[in-house]
Amino acid sequence: MSLLARPFLTVFTTLVLLVAPPVAAQEALPMPEGEPLLTVTGEISVTNQDEAAVFDRAMLESMETVTFTTSTIWTEGPQTFTGVPLSELMEAVGATGSSMKATAINDYAVDIPREDWVQDGPILAYLNDGEEMPVRDKGPLWVVYPYDLNASYQSEVIYSRSIWQLDRIVVVE
Repeated sequence: MSLLARPFLTVFTTLVLLVAPPVAAQEALPMPEGEPLLTVTGEISVTNQDEAAVFDRAMLESMETVTFTTSTIWTEGPQTFTGVPLSELMEAVGATGSSMKATAINDYAVDIPREDWVQDGPILAYLNDGEEMPVRDKGPLWVVYPYDLNASYQSEVIYSRSIWQLDRIVVVE
């Protein structure tokens, strides 16, 4: 490379570094306008209230959604669930931990490892057969795996991770 080309290359590289957005930059979450349904804390980098990511129904519904039909051990016949993939939710909050502690309204808690935060994995369901789920019927949020689509999801371990009435998640190392 000629000595004359070097200053141009240095200036060009500097300009690219100054203009290009950071690779890991993520959009800030909006503030919830409705009743908060879910609070995510812990090892996350995207927040909207103090050090937490708080979601209302509209915020969850505005995210990428998945709908699948599956049987569960808690319901009769196949059910159609709609919700946010757990992988999408964890990406939206910039989760860096190795697992999450998911806790229900009644303080029942389960650990869900990062290995479960995969595409075609569990969703944070907010609709069952097209209807919102009331608290008395496992709502308003339920972690549902596509049990019928993957035989490995038909185990006591996975069933125990299928927490309903979910209202908070702590991402842990």
